[in-house]
Amino acid sequence: MIDIKVVGSSSKGNAYLLDDSKTKLLLECGVGWRQLQQAAGFKTSEIAGCLVTHEHGDHVKSLKDVLKAGIDCYMSTGTANAVNVEHHRIKTVQAKKPFKVGTFQIMAFDVQHDVSEPFGFLIMNKEGDRLLFATDTYYIKYKFHRLTHIMIECNYSAAILDANIALGTVPQVMKKRLTRSHFSLENVKEFFKANDLSQVEEIHLLHLSDSNSDEGLFKEEIMKLTGKPVYIA
Repeated sequence: MIDIKVVGSSSKGNAYLLDDSKTKLLLECGVGWRQLQQAAGFKTSEIAGCLVTHEHGDHVKSLKDVLKAGIDCYMSTGTANAVNVEHHRIKTVQAKKPFKVGTFQIMAFDVQHDVSEPFGFLIMNKEGDRLLFATDTYYIKYKFHRLTHIMIECNYSAAILDANIALGTVPQVMKKRLTRSHFSLENVKEFFKANDLSQVEEIHLLHLSDSNSDEGLFKEEIMKLTGKPVYIA
């Protein structure tokens, strides 16, 4: 069983801690280092590695501190070039080529975002846990089987965004960027319809917009569609 701890999940900062009782893994490091230390119970030396999806500040804010703490950080070559940090603990990985961090076997896959070379990650262990982590993407072209945990961005609703634009509370220009960089409720629902959810134990919705989302609505819609426990990060 994988324990998932949300440290931050918004445009202000993203970070999550995974623990399968054998390996502790950090997903993103987009919050302050002190906050990460507190979330880890000041036992950051127990963190086996950090997976980084892309170079935006709300995902790599504490990268230098994480590296300094002796934690290997895994990312694409494009992301490594974009963060422009030289360090021997930056490990570049390739899409669809598995690698190991402790007891986890991990496979990166390409996603769609307005950055250099963004990744999502499929995280597996020998106990049969298969966790999908995908954020900051407007579309996932792959299908996954036997997933047990899903951590996926559900940033905005197209209907709420359109209503806010009509009211003048959100500028029209925001729509083009959101639809080409972030996952909408509508597209997340299509993703779930296209994938095997038979073994899914829990779903975590990540990175909700402050103004273009509705936690209660999103949770209700996804629970109704999937029949699975849904948590808002």
